[in-house]
Amino acid sequence: MTHQLLTTRSWDFLGLPQTPPQELPLEAEVIIGMLDTGIWPDSPSFSDDGFGPPPSRWKGAGQNFTCNNKIIGARVYDHDQGSISGLSPLDEVGHGSHTASTVAGRALANVSYGGLAAGTARGAVPDARLAIYKVCVGEFCSSADILAGFDDAIADGVDIISFSIGGMFPMQYFESAQAIGSFHAMRRGVLTSASAGNSGLDGGHVSNVAPWMLSVAASSIDRRFVDTLVLGNGDTIVGTSINTFPTVANATLALPPRESCDPDNLGGSLYRGKILLCPHDGSDGQGPLLAGAAGIVLVTDSPDVAFELPLPGLDPDLSAPGIDIIALWSPLATPKVPYNLISGTSMACPHASGAAAYVKSFHRDWSPAMIMSALITTATPMNTPGNSKTTAFKYGAGQLNPVKANDPGLVYDASESDYIAILCVQGYNATQLALITGFNATVSPSDLNYPTMAAHVEAGKNFNVSFPRTATNVGAASDAYDVKIIISIEAAKDIAIVVSPSKLEFSAQNQKIPFTVTVSGVPPLDGQVHSAAIVWYNNEHEVRSPVVVYTEADW
Repeated sequence: MTHQLLTTRSWDFLGLPQTPPQELPLEAEVIIGMLDTGIWPDSPSFSDDGFGPPPSRWKGAGQNFTCNNKIIGARVYDHDQGSISGLSPLDEVGHGSHTASTVAGRALANVSYGGLAAGTARGAVPDARLAIYKVCVGEFCSSADILAGFDDAIADGVDIISFSIGGMFPMQYFESAQAIGSFHAMRRGVLTSASAGNSGLDGGHVSNVAPWMLSVAASSIDRRFVDTLVLGNGDTIVGTSINTFPTVANATLALPPRESCDPDNLGGSLYRGKILLCPHDGSDGQGPLLAGAAGIVLVTDSPDVAFELPLPGLDPDLSAPGIDIIALWSPLATPKVPYNLISGTSMACPHASGAAAYVKSFHRDWSPAMIMSALITTATPMNTPGNSKTTAFKYGAGQLNPVKANDPGLVYDASESDYIAILCVQGYNATQLALITGFNATVSPSDLNYPTMAAHVEAGKNFNVSFPRTATNVGAASDAYDVKIIISIEAAKDIAIVVSPSKLEFSAQNQKIPFTVTVSGVPPLDGQVHSAAIVWYNNEHEVRSPVVVYTEADW
């Protein structure tokens, strides 16, 4: 038997209400560029009923595609083929339709996956416009196509770019198409929201790490899909499962040879009608299916993930729902369902993209760095049991909170020159900088005005590091903030934090006040981190910045 809460849930879980369009008149001015696998336009999720024409600044077009006033542009790329003749922005994988509807799909009632996760599906900004850039052919996304997609999205006039694409490992910025593309987007006032990657439980790394893009980890929500395995002796095993099949009764539990459920390992009819116990080694279940098995039990270390992907994480900016997310699916993709439940940072990224678009609809003049800051400093802290020593590296600043991000009180702004400066500090030379920025840049090194503060220190040697920052007032004209310092229990005996000045007093909106955070003490042991936070607060706002000190350079 499978149990679930009867709601599609993720936006409600984040506290973002379903608001009538007349209350958000500027939402229709926001254009979100989706760099993904295309889109399936013939869904009510992307209907343009009641929509006016696109914003006058829009310069995009449809390639082998008929646009409407909801999907206002759609392009397709295949530099390996050399021509887009015969190609279409239609989604043959399902991934792009899923992410686009999560960001900006219109509200649809009675949505489910075979009866699971039933409820109303909606995007964060259902009245925003979508521009589609199909940069992936199947599941392959070339650097040339990604760069071309970024260039076109910027030139077309998008406000936010959603990029649920990545690899297993980060690349040097000057070798990364998304780092280069998102830098040029930042320069033109466009924020890129990117998935952090899905290699967290495998000891992997965040794949999209450029400081000018928002890197998003996946977290769970208050919904689990649970199935029960009843053994012949009456013992019961409960596990997570997305299962819409009838109950299998009186079947024999069998172990595959060589502990592998690959199709080549399950020949003949030996396993027909049996339930196979399979290791979670990346198998998609085709082996047991072709062998005629009645069912499959996957043994995995991934907690609460009812899908093939592991629970993602490591050193992102923040977290957003990415586990068992239901959204639109393309009929050209498998499985043949109108809506699909899938997991990963690819599902978390559009939640952050939608939240960024929501904030942008209220603050058209905010820079990408200001929107990032608002999302990061208002995130809800997370402290999963057993993970307190490395929580910041798994979940970043915490769980996305779109409503609070719309009114953060203070933000940390940064310009193109700030990002170039941090590249200089990291050792990039003029030639490498030119590959990223597109021109030769010479600046003096300084600390990036980033909302989080992290320092790599030498093991076994006392440290003293300073983080100069500048806060910009986006709240009331006359506003004041006191500071509180929060240090984790594990780090409290080893570090001290001083903030100077300890009070910020503003007399005008957009006024900037500098301050310095100094952290000193004994470095953490290998494999551990010192976690803390500084919080600027008053009666209306709390502006939280995580502080992390670590000794290992390869987190």
